[in-house]
Amino acid sequence: MNLESVLGTLESLGYVGHTISTEEGIILHNSLMILQNENHFRNTFFWGRIFGVEKDYYIAFGYVKDVLKGRVFYYSIDCINWGLLPNPTIHAKKVTPFCNTKFQGDPSLVIDVLIEKEEISWDEPLKKAIMQRLKEEDRLSVTVHTITYEASVVPRGGLFMRPDGVAVENLSFEGLTLLDSRELSSYQHYRLPIQKWNTNLLTRDDYNYATDFLDPLDIDIPEGCWPVQILAGDTVAIVKSLYWPGLYFYHTVETPKYGFIYFGTGKKCLDTTFMLLPST
Repeated sequence: MNLESVLGTLESLGYVGHTISTEEGIILHNSLMILQNENHFRNTFFWGRIFGVEKDYYIAFGYVKDVLKGRVFYYSIDCINWGLLPNPTIHAKKVTPFCNTKFQGDPSLVIDVLIEKEEISWDEPLKKAIMQRLKEEDRLSVTVHTITYEASVVPRGGLFMRPDGVAVENLSFEGLTLLDSRELSSYQHYRLPIQKWNTNLLTRDDYNYATDFLDPLDIDIPEGCWPVQILAGDTVAIVKSLYWPGLYFYHTVETPKYGFIYFGTGKKCLDTTFMLLPST
């Protein structure tokens, strides 16, 4: 969600059942404006909200030059004071998938995570339980970066690759047409591409390297993991992730207004593949 549209997106988010109050929206707008000015960001975005038992985490990010490579994440528990979210550590990346408890809302909290490790013996494999300690701040960092990498979305043409290799927001983007907004190929991953550059270009007849350098959503497996809905009298397009319940991308058709937001517990749905299997 763009900082300039924090207050104006309350109505759009209401279509998917997630929203923030008017008071929270005003506080967020003012605090993020201060955050943007203090860090000299070119633009600042409200990422979303991760629910905790005691307190919730509000996440935001901004960038100075490159919208893909230069993103800096912040978190807050009161929408006013923002702390720098550290980069995920190798230890946290390994331990976080085994942590099944809910977020508590205390960044300094350290929890014990039980990990079962198989050891091969001469007779039969044995399972050995290992206790690992994980700080909630590090767990939050891994969760936010993972969701951003796997589920953040931008419309085709929303970003522009400059000749010097810097990705910026496309100021000439006027929005997707109603016909294009229904096609999953009109939406792309909001991260650095992992496919080869010619792979993404050859999938379209009307390719343009400046706007088609990102990975499209229609190549994700399994098919159907990105449902597309057109709501509000064919004026708002909603794309949601089945892998990360609570992640929604919205776009007002034929306007430059778009964004993604996450409202959830930070848990990935690992049953998505089985949910999409055809019934027999």
